Amino acid sequence: MRTAIVSGSFDPVTFGHLNLAERARKMFDKVVVLVGKNSGKTGFLPDAIRLEAVRACFAGTDIEVCPFEGLLAEFLGRFEHPVIIRGARDGNDFSYECQVAAMNRDIGGIDTVILPTEGNLAHISSTYARDLIRYGRTPEGVVPDQAWEVIRGYLEGKQ
Repeated sequence: MRTAIVSGSFDPVTFGHLNLAERARKMFDKVVVLVGKNSGKTGFLPDAIRLEAVRACFAGTDIEVCPFEGLLAEFLGRFEHPVIIRGARDGNDFSYECQVAAMNRDIGGIDTVILPTEGNLAHISSTYARDLIRYGRTPEGVVPDQAWEVIRGYLEGKQ
């Protein structure tokens, strides 16, 4: 059984992330979404909220959602025949993902499949979603409703 691994910080989760997982679902026996910490970034949302938001998006599906820490390639040893799935919006993303894929292959012998982002989602990123939210805009069409409910509840509780 081949396991597709869709990983990221999901800070916050976007329709681009959902699309990637759904496309992987059509190609692999199992899909696992790993919500991790990016050691190079300061998080906008707490770990627990990011995880809850991603879980809300995949509730009622056969896509598994798990938290993770550390090096992805090392963490993947617990899955059966893992393949990392990454998305690329443009050439810059593709170049970056190729470098990360080489590192994951070197560290854990794990292959990566890079899927081009579907055209209508190419402008969507977590950075864009964060900017909308920071400036009081509803991230409609960028962040799935299920995730936005979780995030909005958290933000309203902070006030």
